[in-house]
Amino acid sequence: MSKKILGEGIEPKCAYCEHGKPTPDGANVLCYFCGVPDKDHSCKKFKYDPLKREPLRPAEPGVFSAEDFSL
Repeated sequence: MSKKILGEGIEPKCAYCEHGKPTPDGANVLCYFCGVPDKDHSCKKFKYDPLKREPLRPAEPGVFSAEDFSL
């Protein structure tokens, strides 16, 4: 089996498709094939563009005390 390009748990969306460009308001995408779909839409012409995808921000570090690290 081949590995998915998007990785595990990432669904295709027009927001990071090679054929789409975001609208000025950021709510929709201008697509060459579909017109003006939502950012969450995807079609059979989807082609992944890794530069358009914004990765999730890392979690903020928690506040720990010395008791948290003692046995």
